[in-house]
Amino acid sequence: MCCTSSGPDVPSRRKSSIVHELSIASRVVELVAEQVRAAGAERAVTITLRIGALSCVHEDALRFSFDLVREGTPAAGAELRIVMVPVTIWCAACGCEVALPGIQRFACPVCGTPSGDIRAGRELDLESIELVGDPRSHEDDP
Repeated sequence: MCCTSSGPDVPSRRKSSIVHELSIASRVVELVAEQVRAAGAERAVTITLRIGALSCVHEDALRFSFDLVREGTPAAGAELRIVMVPVTIWCAACGCEVALPGIQRFACPVCGTPSGDIRAGRELDLESIELVGDPRSHEDDP
């Protein structure tokens, strides 16, 4: 057996991917908890992430990891929305940004000109958090 083996049932690449997404999910939950406390809210309802095609984040593994780490936190029960961002490059020949159909070939899909000028697709952003139970929202109630 190889020293990098992850056991008979889990391929090494898949296991390392889950660990990567687990650390991302943990950090997202930490950030959400900080925002809930700062706003004086009770919990998060919706969390939206923007994930670029080049970010090396696997959506299914991230969702699985998020479900594990959110329990017992202000993110428990929150919906995780993921906006996938395609790779966009600048095509000098066409004079515009173009989205690539995949990540295998960095060339304009319209004219075929190669380009390494990446304009989008590396994102890993916490775009928004929708909170509920903010006591300040009831300050004007009689």
